[in-house]
Amino acid sequence: MAQVAQGLRYTKTHEWVKVEGDVATVGVSDFAQSELGDITYLELPEPGTRVTAGEPMGVIESVKAASDIYAPVSGEVIEANSEVVDSPETVNASPYERAWLVKVRMSDPSEVDALMDAEAYEAFVNEEGGA
Repeated sequence: MAQVAQGLRYTKTHEWVKVEGDVATVGVSDFAQSELGDITYLELPEPGTRVTAGEPMGVIESVKAASDIYAPVSGEVIEANSEVVDSPETVNASPYERAWLVKVRMSDPSEVDALMDAEAYEAFVNEEGGA
């Protein structure tokens, strides 16, 4: 069973969000990285980019597949994690700690309310098999 970090919010497309004030730190879940396999490439939005909840904002590639990374919330990217772009395997090793992808200043913090908490996400992964 993939690790599900407590205190985060999750999307059905397997992104996680940590909210601090009006800033959302975004990454991909342990389940997502385990399904993808060895991560080989990440393409992230530049700071200043506006993102919209539910819309693609980047790409993650592995030895198995390439997938879009979806914005869990709307707002402006204020920071991208250049460390994971340079060392994408960090996503496999530390999906919840070192491998955050971007920080977004949310334009509508209430969007977080529509995301799953850890318990709901764990149930979703178990029921859906992650699909």
